[in-house]
Formats: sequence, structure tokens, C-alpha cells
Amino acid sequence: MPEPLLSVVIPVGPEEPDIPQGLIEDLHLLPEGSEIILVGCDPIEQAVLKEQTDQVMNAYPVYWLFTAPDRGIQMNTGAAHASGQFIWFLHLDSRFSPALIDALLANLSRYPNSLHYCLLEFMSDGPSSMPLNSLGANLRSLLLGVPFGDQGFLIKKEKFNLVGGYPESVAYGEDHLFVWYARQNRVPLKCCWQKLRTSARKYERKGWLSLTLLYQRLWIKQAWPEFIRLLRTRYF
Repeated sequence: MPEPLLSVVIPVGPEEPDIPQGLIEDLHLLPEGSEIILVGCDPIEQAVLKEQTDQVMNAYPVYWLFTAPDRGIQMNTGAAHASGQFIWFLHLDSRFSPALIDALLANLSRYPNSLHYCLLEFMSDGPSSMPLNSLGANLRSLLLGVPFGDQGFLIKKEKFNLVGGYPESVAYGEDHLFVWYARQNRVPLKCCWQKLRTSARKYERKGWLSLTLLYQRLWIKQAWPEFIRLLRTRYF
């Protein structure tokens, strides 16, 4: 059986009760031969989700794995079982278009050794100020080279192994740290100039200003020591 081009890895958290229908529809846009790996953390509670994906995703191989409820562990486990040449890490609330798939595949062909990410757009299910968050995330990615996991990291499997995977059992920011590890290992970043949409519901629940300020404080605090390590790998 030929090696698939793309393995899509999606962690499923303990408080995510279903697979959004929109994501299921979008996954049918994947190139032929792709595989989908969902990594849950409760085989009993999430048995219904497994049955749901088995029924609707018959166009692609769908695999379920279960680990401890830790996003880094879940994504590393999915990557370890991936048979594709490239791994695309998505969130359960991600949405994407045919144009995004075309742009990603074009980038993979031209820049196979890069860490690819997409522009971010928040859905309209959150506060009215979310376009500012989308703008800030995209400027941070393009100007500072710091995309986050909801921008859909896509990387060649051998490069993922070179980087060492996601950090596990960290308090937050395993996706943010993974980007720094990639840069420290001289894996270049490449933007896909298409928007990956993601839910803004948590900003509605927790408050736009308080959550926005919290995220800014946390990522800057986490970024500083990694930036120093990056400088040392480049100049010392």
C-alpha cells in the first residue's frame, strides 16, 4: 500500500463532546489517500464520537487512539502512528476551504522542509472584537515568526522527528514551544496565504479583554527564554 501524502492529526479533549459537522465536511476536501488520526483521552466517554466518525468518514482511513488528557502527548502519539509523508495538526473546531488545501499542497511541493501554517480567522461565534485578535495573530506570525497551533501546523514527518515533537506535560503553550523548537533546529516557517477559521466561543465564555490580555502575557513570558536559545543556536 503506497505511503499517503498527508496524515491529519486531531486531538480530542475531555470536554469536547462531539465532532463538528463542519469539520467533517471540510475533511472531505483532503487529497485522495489521506488518513485521519483522532487522539482522544477517554475511550468510554468518546465511544460515540468514534462511531460517528466511522459512519461519516468512510472516504478516508480514520484511526482513533487514546492517551492521557495532555495535548502534547496526544499530538505526539498521533504523529508516531502517522504513515503520511507530512503531518497536519488541526484543532477540533478548525474549518478550511478548498483554496486553503490547494495553497498548502502548492507550498508542500515548493517548500517541503518548512513548517507550514495558515493565516487565522476567528468565527463569528464570539465577541465582536475578534477581528482584532485575528489581525494580531497574523501580524505576530508574519513579523515575529510565532504562529500558534490553531493556525494548523503542517510539517514533514522526518522534520517533526528532528524537532523532537511537542513538549509534554507543560502548563500551557505546547504549540508555541514547538515553533521555537523548530526554529532552533533551523526548520524555516512558511505561511499559507489562506485563512484557517477557528471558534471564538471561549472568548465569549471567559471575557474578551481578560482572555486576550492573559494570552499575550503568557506567550511573551514563554517566548523570551526560547528567543535567547534561538540566538545561541545561531550566533554562539
